[in-house]
Amino acid sequence: MLAAILAGSLLPLASAHATETLETVQVTATRRGESTFDVPVATDVIDRDEIRAAAPQTVMEALRGQAGAYVQQTTPGQGIVVLRGLKGSEVLHVVDGFRLNDAIFRNAPNQYVALVDSQALARIEAVRGPMSALYGSDAMGGVLQMLTWEPRFEGAGWQSHGLLRSMYGSADDSTLSRVEGAFGHDRLAVSGGATYQDVNERRVGGGEELPHTRFTARAADAKVRAIVAAGNELTLSAQYSEQPHTPRYDELTPGYGQSDPNSAVYWFEPQRRDFVQLRWRGTHPTSAWDSAEAQVGQQRIEDGRRNRDFGSRNEDRESNVDTSRGLTFQASKAVDARHHLTYGIDVYDDDVDSTRTRTDVATGTTSMRAPRFPDGSTMFQAGAFIADDWSVGERLDVLGGVRWNMSRTRLPASDEFAATTVADGGFAGSLSLAYGLTESVRLVANLGQGFRAPNVFDLGTFGDRPGNRFNVPNPYLEPERLTSFDAGWKVMDDRLEGELIGYYSRYRDKITSVLTGDVTDSGRLVVQSRNAASLVLYGAEFAVQQRISDSVEWRAQLTWTHGEESIAGDDYPADRIPPLNGSAGMTWRPATRWTLDGWLNFADRQDRYSPRDDSDPRIRPGSTPGWSTWNVRAAWEASEHAYASLQYGNLGDRRYREYGSGLDAAGRGFVLTLELRL
Repeated sequence: MLAAILAGSLLPLASAHATETLETVQVTATRRGESTFDVPVATDVIDRDEIRAAAPQTVMEALRGQAGAYVQQTTPGQGIVVLRGLKGSEVLHVVDGFRLNDAIFRNAPNQYVALVDSQALARIEAVRGPMSALYGSDAMGGVLQMLTWEPRFEGAGWQSHGLLRSMYGSADDSTLSRVEGAFGHDRLAVSGGATYQDVNERRVGGGEELPHTRFTARAADAKVRAIVAAGNELTLSAQYSEQPHTPRYDELTPGYGQSDPNSAVYWFEPQRRDFVQLRWRGTHPTSAWDSAEAQVGQQRIEDGRRNRDFGSRNEDRESNVDTSRGLTFQASKAVDARHHLTYGIDVYDDDVDSTRTRTDVATGTTSMRAPRFPDGSTMFQAGAFIADDWSVGERLDVLGGVRWNMSRTRLPASDEFAATTVADGGFAGSLSLAYGLTESVRLVANLGQGFRAPNVFDLGTFGDRPGNRFNVPNPYLEPERLTSFDAGWKVMDDRLEGELIGYYSRYRDKITSVLTGDVTDSGRLVVQSRNAASLVLYGAEFAVQQRISDSVEWRAQLTWTHGEESIAGDDYPADRIPPLNGSAGMTWRPATRWTLDGWLNFADRQDRYSPRDDSDPRIRPGSTPGWSTWNVRAAWEASEHAYASLQYGNLGDRRYREYGSGLDAAGRGFVLTLELRL
């Protein structure tokens, strides 16, 4: 019924307008540049202006209000997006073509995505649905690709430009500063930037300030791009980001049903990401490709922690470092007028270094403890893929892909288990159809497979987990598998863009956290990851944007997700499934340089709790209330060199918590953005 109503709202709108389209180009869904209207899969594209307008504290908050995306925040300075009911390592996160997901990336909300600087991004592309045929492990709920800015100059003469951006948020007395610059000519471009962020205590609806919500972040990036020969481009890039001292709010504050917090001390101290990459792009056609790209890179993520359970005098300090080295190659070739091939390989090799020490704060005595991850663990992944974009007649396009993939994870011997190697390999495929009803309306359908190889986090984690839990290792896990089907409409013309997609997914051998029945001395529930669950997910995603006139446009999106999980024959609602949620808004440009924007964000009540939700002190017992917020923004392009905007959020000062988050959302407040372009 929901699908029929929403489809009925799209088709009459599409037929009412001309067919000259204003297309958005994406690169993630097919691994080559193609219109979002032409690709059969569901996509979201957020450009740099939209990221700036969203004023996100962490990168994933820029996706709030996008179709099919639900933002969850465990603690300040962190945030993830749920795609089609899946999260964490169940969604593949990519930065400039390199996997952000590493060997310690957990299948739950995590802090690592926040180590990508939103201010350095040119665009974010979200592809919803399994993409393992093109991207390998983890691409089950979809792929989130973050692409950093890359200035280009025209002409042989030397040129330069720069940017200064400053932002202030009143709800948490926060400041953000960004400086960047670039110089070069058509054959050489050198660029760089730096960002600093300082966030104080969050004021929620009603005026209360939340303790343990302060954090700082800093980041820097640099890039050198050169045309070394006709049709051959080399780019060397580097990125650095750090949160030196971020509190874990839900551990430091009593949750629902608790009189005391879980921890007296809990700090992410520090969180760092270093990344360097060399990329070659070839646009000179050969017998093997029309265009090709190769990348080699290294990413290092440091997850440092300091924590002490409430009532304990033993304080632990951890250092968990994953170093990931990757090599990728891909090429595109038009075989004839009807077939366009894309093919490639990718190889990733991870090393994990993990240590933990314990100090008696009363005596100062220090001892070594079992680390969070088996120290010296490794994970190796390799794959090869090929996809054919086949035009069958004038109206029908078929996109088929297949991948071979293998993984091997080695855990050294520890007090918990003997040395173990977990290996797996196999194939994954996808088939997509797009049929043009008219020049502006297309029917799309996709059948795809997803898989996720168990990583070091799944196999070997030992230590505290959110929700008053303590994880013990299980080195005998097998890969997760998912099969999904979706179908719907896409509409695009000179005034209207929209989509309605319905999907159904079956998830097998799902790795889930299972209670063992044991309890630690500090009262934490002992859990272990096991291939214990199966999961059925289905839902609908609707989005529309229509330009009413040259100065007025409106937009709306609605996302509905339903999940049922089964463990040992017991059926219950799936874990962390977002409630019905959406947004609606209108933009008015009364003059050339002015933009006025108003919008509503909302979510329905969620009372379909999993057993884990019922015992999680972050989640309100019984149900999480629905909520809505009104928001407005005014932006002024004073000149080609100056920009200012004032955004006022949560006008009703409503106190609410997004389902699954660890703290309440910000109350009424404004964000002022000033930008100077040099």
